[in-house]
Amino acid sequence: MTEPGEDVRIEVTVNGKTYRRTVEARMTASDFLRDVLQLTGTHVGCEHGVCGACTVLIDGRSVRSCIAFAGQLDGATVETVEGLAGPEGLHPLQEAFRQCHALQCGFCTPGFLMVAQEYLREVRDPGEEEIRDALSGNICRCTGYQSIVDAVQLADRTWQR
Repeated sequence: MTEPGEDVRIEVTVNGKTYRRTVEARMTASDFLRDVLQLTGTHVGCEHGVCGACTVLIDGRSVRSCIAFAGQLDGATVETVEGLAGPEGLHPLQEAFRQCHALQCGFCTPGFLMVAQEYLREVRDPGEEEIRDALSGNICRCTGYQSIVDAVQLADRTWQR
């Protein structure tokens, strides 16, 4: 067991690039992504794992990075919102969010995008209630959610997985 202030060595692949770093044992995954790797698309809202703004995919599963430790990333593959768009342009989820006006202030958007990515990798042709259930762990204070649900449905129809 590590002590507060103790350092740990990690090797993690983030958005296809492998990083080797020494981090404080108590550093959160969100702080590692934002402060060490400068991937600031992962937003930190509540810092208690409640709002979902900090959601990233770790080994393909959505995780609240504000309540995970950077040391837990050792050997993992992490996907952040920065990894969605490619040289060809926006990811189909991002394009659907744009087309459906599924964001206002945008603070919650990275978390919603990552949860939706995980969900749509597993489910085809989901109904509105299923989408609402899948996204229920993420909080938006601006949009009222309907446009986000519409965007996930549009992405499901247009994304070639």
